[in-house]
Amino acid sequence: MRGIRVSGLLRGRRRQRRVFQSLVLLSAVALLPSAWLFGTEDSRIRTVADVPAEPVAVVFGAGVVNGQPSDYLAHRLDAALQLYQAHKVQAILVTGDNSRPDYNEPGTMYDYLVARGVPPVRVVRDYAGFDTWDSCARARRIFGVDHAVLVSQDYHVRRALALCRAAGIDSYAVGVPETRDTTWYYGGLRELPGAEKAALSALFHPDPTDLGPRDQGVARALADAAHPAG
Repeated sequence: MRGIRVSGLLRGRRRQRRVFQSLVLLSAVALLPSAWLFGTEDSRIRTVADVPAEPVAVVFGAGVVNGQPSDYLAHRLDAALQLYQAHKVQAILVTGDNSRPDYNEPGTMYDYLVARGVPPVRVVRDYAGFDTWDSCARARRIFGVDHAVLVSQDYHVRRALALCRAAGIDSYAVGVPETRDTTWYYGGLRELPGAEKAALSALFHPDPTDLGPRDQGVARALADAAHPAG
């Protein structure tokens, strides 16, 4: 009987060890996409002051409340405004969700920038930037952007850089810093599954949710920058 008990304990310990090893392996696999982003994109993250000049800033949408940008979105727009005022970019592509009539991220972003002095022709709206891949793929395929400064919160810009690079855009990013509050930690946690989705998008290059026809808005903005009216 004692031998049977010892054998059972050994089997139980081996089973526990296999379960533990499986959990470690699964955790490592789950973290690989995040490690890929940190390992490949950090050198492209800059500040407004030291980012290289590019033709276009791409500002990714975030929450809109009662027709006004959330704090995080306003901070992104303020960074884009600083880039424009410092002549680091000549046009601003605002990309976000306008999937229903009562919710319009790019329209709100456009109004915010124009109200602060950016000429309307220099702010281009992408109404179908439903996620980061859609925004990057549409920026390249619909608006013809091939060089850009990406603007988003610091926890998000690595994924934006990797996806825009996969979409064919040579880019740098300005990572907007935020207070480490609940919203910041929630956003950071979302990057774990976001990194896995990004790896699949970078590998398979799916069509965006809404592709649509080519848009000349960015071309018009850059033409105006080259030959401003008046």
